[in-house]
Amino acid sequence: MADYFKDKVAVVTGAGSGIGASIARLLAEKGARVHCADLDGGAAGEVASGLDRGMAHACDVTDAEAMQALADTVFAADGRVDLLFNNAGIATAGRIGDTTLADWRKVIDVNVMGVVNGLHAFLPRMREQGSGHIANTASAAGLVAVPRLGAYCATKHAVVGLSQSLASEVRDDGLYVTILCPGIINTPIVKRAVARGDAEQGVAHAADYYARKGASPDKVAADLLSDMRRKKLFCVTPRTEVGAAWLSQRLSPRLAALITGSGSRALMKIRK
Repeated sequence: MADYFKDKVAVVTGAGSGIGASIARLLAEKGARVHCADLDGGAAGEVASGLDRGMAHACDVTDAEAMQALADTVFAADGRVDLLFNNAGIATAGRIGDTTLADWRKVIDVNVMGVVNGLHAFLPRMREQGSGHIANTASAAGLVAVPRLGAYCATKHAVVGLSQSLASEVRDDGLYVTILCPGIINTPIVKRAVARGDAEQGVAHAADYYARKGASPDKVAADLLSDMRRKKLFCVTPRTEVGAAWLSQRLSPRLAALITGSGSRALMKIRK
């Protein structure tokens, strides 16, 4: 695996914590030059300072001009970008009727437009160089719909669809695409989620469960890089749990809805 990433130039958004930080560290271990971007520039700096060839950038993925400036800075410094990880994301929870329009706009701006802004900033020059690999972070919630995560599911399904279209478009340009779909992972995203209605208390229960039972973000990073090396379109992790949920969704959507509905209520300790 090391040869695929050695001496490559990588950009990781949302690199200040969670999965993004783990991706950045593992890339550096494999010999890549890693540009760590995050809304929290200090957090990005802490991660980058621990890397042999790390650079930190404060950047808001919802700001198209800021993303373009990031691309200009990276290409000016290194002349190319081999690996682009559109990883930054946020969560929101609540029934669709309880989720505010402001919540919708925020989660769409970060989770969908953040990916779009990253592609607009970096993709044209990656096409010109004729090589590269793009990894977009979606979620298991981009494969299987979950109640009280309607807005979040909508954005992650959008990332999956966008990424599948992108993979077809760039195949002849020498570029590859991998869609990361993690399940229950021990990261801060649930704890930071904006919750409405009966999901407000439920998110606290879910965050505790994620912290105790969730897979390590280091495992997610390892699975992702392994699948990227094999040029796989989808990286589902943990493979057993997410793979089973995805399969049930395709075989019997109605049964999958019943399972995810009861599972979601149990996780959040919400009564019908």
